[in-house]
Amino acid sequence: MENKIDLFKNDNPEVKLSDFPDMPDIQGLKLSSTNANLYENQNRDDLTLFSFDCDPIYSVVFTKSKICSQCIIWNRKNTSKKLKGIFINTQNANTLNGKQGYDSIKDIAKKLSQKLNCKTKELLFASTGIIGEKFPIEKINVKIDELVKNLGDTNKLRWVKSARAIMTTDTIPKMTYSSFKINNHDCTISGIAKGSGMIFPKMGTMLSFIFSDIKISQKLLDKAVKENIATTFNSISVDGDTSTNDMVVVLSTQKGTNRLINKYKSKDYEIFKKNLKEVMLNLSKQIVMDGEGAKKFIEIVISNAKTEKSAKNVAFSIANSQLVKTAIAGEDPNWGRILMAVGKCDENLKLEKLKLSIGNQLIYSGGKINAKYNEEIMRNYMKNHTIKIEISLNSGTKSFKAYTCDLTHDYISINANYRN
Repeated sequence: MENKIDLFKNDNPEVKLSDFPDMPDIQGLKLSSTNANLYENQNRDDLTLFSFDCDPIYSVVFTKSKICSQCIIWNRKNTSKKLKGIFINTQNANTLNGKQGYDSIKDIAKKLSQKLNCKTKELLFASTGIIGEKFPIEKINVKIDELVKNLGDTNKLRWVKSARAIMTTDTIPKMTYSSFKINNHDCTISGIAKGSGMIFPKMGTMLSFIFSDIKISQKLLDKAVKENIATTFNSISVDGDTSTNDMVVVLSTQKGTNRLINKYKSKDYEIFKKNLKEVMLNLSKQIVMDGEGAKKFIEIVISNAKTEKSAKNVAFSIANSQLVKTAIAGEDPNWGRILMAVGKCDENLKLEKLKLSIGNQLIYSGGKINAKYNEEIMRNYMKNHTIKIEISLNSGTKSFKAYTCDLTHDYISINANYRN
């Protein structure tokens, strides 16, 4: 796995092309992005198109929010097993805007299908941005010809432009890849994502598009995505809010030279699943690291739980605690807030069995503070960019990891002024 992005360039979004990984080419995939002036008077791309000159297979996971975008409604109702294009716009979430929003997708689908020589149901749509505003169909329509005309191979510049074009409050494009071998054939999985706020996926605003040319059956692609989603995109939180637009697409153009992966209990499938997880987890962590106003990345490890569900409940109770997140923002080792977050879970826990460590220091064990706990050492540890919290429940053998970030004054400023 290679990822050369400096994930803490939050104060400098104008990074150089050389700051990004040399994303490998994916046979059968073409990219394009352009500026439709959705962000008025800003010189940035805001539309992206992926197209396929083959018959790819894909697996898609949508938000579980009961209130969702028109694009999610379209995707659930209209798409077929065949896929020829994915269209993404930023600035406007196309959500809670009624018939106008849905009819806009129908309009774009009709125009794109004519240009790409496909059926409207062979198109997926994704949107991100402000909720409850009229969809800017007029601005988008005049750019569709240009978007299709600019389609080209997956070189580094196109990857970066596409990753940048789907950003909203993100400060940096998110992209990564994994290169490996399956039965002595070179294989690649490449992906981009966006997300910075409204992050608590239940498949925040979070979108991810992951591509490969590996030959694999539809059944096993679906299985690999399902087996990896819980510990990657569904293991992160920035603010505990699930977006109306969350969407993850994992696609294979099937143009690779490897032998078809069609057996679940096979080395080839395990290699594919492992590398897919690396890409999914890497992108998930990038989203958390770029959380709105975030200065610190927090890893929460819950071990020795009775069930994985129990471990997950405890992990997210901590990850979504504003008191925990603000304490870490202030570099205060206020570990009592962490155990408070554990205690508010609807779980059958025994205090005398709990063990709490932050970094390498055991703080709480056997129902009391560890006699060797050193507050000064912990205060110094809290100055790090990455903070690790570990809790053993000592009630079973299951575990879960969650990833979050601190909550700073900048988060309030960004969201208070989001529509201004």
